[in-house]
Amino acid sequence: MKSRIQALILDAARQALAAGALTTDQFPEVLVEEPKNEGHGDFATNFAMLSAKTQKMAPRKIAQALVDHLGDGDGLLERTEIAGPGFVNFFLQPVAWPDLVRQVLAADHAYGTSDIGAGEKVQVEFVSANPTGPLHVGHGRGAAVGDSVARILACCGYDVQREYYINDSGRQIQTLGRSVYLRMRELQGEIVEFPSDCYQGDYIRDLARELSAAEGDGLREMDEAAAIGHCARYAARSITDGIRRDLENFGVRYDRWFSEQSLYDSGRVDQCLNDLKARGIVYAAEGAWWFKTSDLGDEKDRVVVRQNGQTTYFASDIAYHIDKYQRGFDRVIDVWGADHHGYIPRMSAAVEAAGHGRDRFQVILVQLVNLLRGGQPVAMSTRSGEFVTLEEVVAEVGADAARFIFLTRDYDSPLDFDLETAKQKSNDNPVYYVQYVHARIASILRKAAEQGIPSVTWAQRAGERLIEAEEIQLIKALARYPEVVAMAAHSLAPHRIPFYLMQLAALFHAYYNKHRVLTDDPDLTMGRLCLVLAVQKVIRNGLGLLAVGAPEQM
Repeated sequence: MKSRIQALILDAARQALAAGALTTDQFPEVLVEEPKNEGHGDFATNFAMLSAKTQKMAPRKIAQALVDHLGDGDGLLERTEIAGPGFVNFFLQPVAWPDLVRQVLAADHAYGTSDIGAGEKVQVEFVSANPTGPLHVGHGRGAAVGDSVARILACCGYDVQREYYINDSGRQIQTLGRSVYLRMRELQGEIVEFPSDCYQGDYIRDLARELSAAEGDGLREMDEAAAIGHCARYAARSITDGIRRDLENFGVRYDRWFSEQSLYDSGRVDQCLNDLKARGIVYAAEGAWWFKTSDLGDEKDRVVVRQNGQTTYFASDIAYHIDKYQRGFDRVIDVWGADHHGYIPRMSAAVEAAGHGRDRFQVILVQLVNLLRGGQPVAMSTRSGEFVTLEEVVAEVGADAARFIFLTRDYDSPLDFDLETAKQKSNDNPVYYVQYVHARIASILRKAAEQGIPSVTWAQRAGERLIEAEEIQLIKALARYPEVVAMAAHSLAPHRIPFYLMQLAALFHAYYNKHRVLTDDPDLTMGRLCLVLAVQKVIRNGLGLLAVGAPEQM
């Protein structure tokens, strides 16, 4: 509907120019908004104010020229008015809205999709937690954000691939191996002093117990360094398998799992560093090798090879991101925890040094989750190994509730997640509030079938009966959905979807509480059935972008 108003405005401007009422064809972008005050119309534009400088005319005079030359061959408009300094408000005929219901029903699953991405190849890398322990609740929020961003971009015509980067190399993997090895020796009866920098959780004992039972004799025959390396590989592989299961149970599936170790095994890290050395971007100083990130916006240069000859994580991260662009991605989106904020300038510098524009690299920083139970904080400490895992949260509240609640706030803001609220079957639980609408409409459709209406079919005469204020409000909300999705894709803001769905659910509840859908009037009944079916389809499509189910019954 908004696009039709935009077309009318642009055509009116052209007609006014041809009639001499405007002075130039240098028109601004036609912006149309829905006024917050319904008394200001269905739509409004500030086109006249934006045009004042180029037209060299008072905004109200430009607005009058638009109104005077406004065509309306479709009978879309009831009236227009000029308001304030030059706004033009548009009031639509009530009969103009019901056709939107037909459009939703016809488009079905495709309603809300677009081709604004034009096939741009985008990689979204998210979670990528070190395989040194199970995923915790914070990783769950990152998983929900990354997966939903990917789904929204795909819905808007981008060619999207999801990737998990396995940090299976370096110091933390050696620490993991040492932790398992020492616990295994404890299990074998030795008195072992367990270092504070080793991983403390019970999962380390579980891994040690598994490995001891399977390969204890063989490991005892190895020297310590070889045994620790073997424990590290076993533990990392086992934890990665657990991470994969947890994410699949959470509705997340990746197109590729990429191993950091593979960058070293293939020589790509050395190749990358040698290329940067040859270009003078990496230089030697103080016995180490440094990346000139300070020349590219970072606060200081960064070490890529330490004095002992060991590469830093930054070195492999550079090689990894260069590899992404070599695979043909037009844009790379990384989803990181908020504590990685300081890493953005150096990674952006590396992307730029590799010859790629900074606009082709974006980082989404996901803030912390404050886990509550009945309003009281749940104690968590990753250092001591006492933390709530994603698996535990999903087992308690379900993947649907967890994903929806993770996405109800902008990822740039901390989130309070109350486990008890997430389990409630009440309007206080946002996912229940939205899913209930889908299930309620399914119940209405079943009841209609029992009353002899086996299918819901659009008919113009039925649609023309949709004239109640609450019906028009619902249709207006349905009309907004494609724009909401497009804006969510443009700004990488998945929270726009649950926010919209909760608004739509509120409008449906208000409508359903006031009006009967199944009436004694066949045309009115069919019109209302079409309307609620359209609402159900949009609810389903929106929940799909969040990987949340749309139940037929609650």
